[in-house]
Amino acid sequence: MIMLSISPISAFSDNYIWCVAHNGEAVIVDPGDAAPVLKYLDQHQLKLSAILITHHHYDHVNGIELLCEQYPQIPVYGPQNQCPVINQRLNHGESIRLLGHDIDVIAVPGHTLDHIAYYIADTQPNPLLFCGDTLFAGGCGRLFEGTAEQMLDSLGLICALPANTAVYCAHEYTLSNLRFAQEVEPANQNLQDRIADASSRRAEGLPTVPSELALELLTNPFLRAGNSAVQASVNAHTGTKCWEKKDIFANLRKWKDNF
Repeated sequence: MIMLSISPISAFSDNYIWCVAHNGEAVIVDPGDAAPVLKYLDQHQLKLSAILITHHHYDHVNGIELLCEQYPQIPVYGPQNQCPVINQRLNHGESIRLLGHDIDVIAVPGHTLDHIAYYIADTQPNPLLFCGDTLFAGGCGRLFEGTAEQMLDSLGLICALPANTAVYCAHEYTLSNLRFAQEVEPANQNLQDRIADASSRRAEGLPTVPSELALELLTNPFLRAGNSAVQASVNAHTGTKCWEKKDIFANLRKWKDNF
């Protein structure tokens, strides 16, 4: 089994650019800024061999051009969109092989229509998911282009993955997300424990990600639209009585947008 080293590269105010490395080779996920990536590669004596893109937002793609100047002819994998820097376009259900592992492509529209995620099943001790801005630790992405129903379906695909999947999202939004989750489910003890752990990590300057899908299922309200406590809280907030999962999710997303 080829073991992968995965490290976050901080960018902007709260982005994580993920570096996946093995034997001196590196794959970079969502490089919105080239400077910290080049610095990290130099410090750790890594050669860039590929770039993975989840969606077209600037804070995920703006560093690609400079990286390609430094590493000509490397493959830049990404979704079907208008970004000219992507030279290998991918569709749902396809797979690519990098660093000795098969990487599966999952279409997860909602945050944007072109959004994809990358899943690596055969890693130990956990499968890996690089999900960009679709699923966050304790939350999910805003609906800039897609619908609530699309996002709910996309999150459903993620929820169907093994519970021990390590979730690598692209932002350090965890404490903010968990504050909202606490508003939705104040009696959730798993959530209280998670808030304490995340707060401790941030106090020490440590990332709160990756998270584990099992923990998201217990504490992330956007994965719990079928939970009776979440449904009751959403209905109390909106003054309505709706029990359809898609309606609960849509109202939950609107609530978070204004939280």
